[in-house]
Amino acid sequence: MNEGWTKIFTTEDAIEAEILKQGLIESDIIAVTMNKQDSPHKMFGVITVLVPDADAERAVQYLSDNDIK
Repeated sequence: MNEGWTKIFTTEDAIEAEILKQGLIESDIIAVTMNKQDSPHKMFGVITVLVPDADAERAVQYLSDNDIK
């Protein structure tokens, strides 16, 4: 899945990842989340937000413009 995609954000909070993904989509940037948590109950692991390589620069600018770290 990572080929052709750039990881722009990592979090342990599924809601935070989903909000960011939706914000990117609303800004016409394709975004997906990859949940690498062990289980939905234990919450061990991370969730990454990925965008196509071609949109990575715009996505990073979106993070900066919205003070997302």
